[in-house]
Amino acid sequence: MQNKGRIILGGALLGAVTGLIAALLLTRRAEKNETSTALTAGEGLKLGVLVFGLLRAIASLGDEK
Repeated sequence: MQNKGRIILGGALLGAVTGLIAALLLTRRAEKNETSTALTAGEGLKLGVLVFGLLRAIASLGDEK
């Protein structure tokens, strides 16, 4: 049970760091283009599909038989 907690904590930390990097890149892009930090609907949809694909790939790890 202790190992499960470490995995969850590690995943949460990895997600937080990934989110922080994404926010930094988004604000850097907005400053460079002198626009707002808002994503367009198309960009949001693409990002959602990519994240969903990543989560499916993570879930399928070890399922190869």
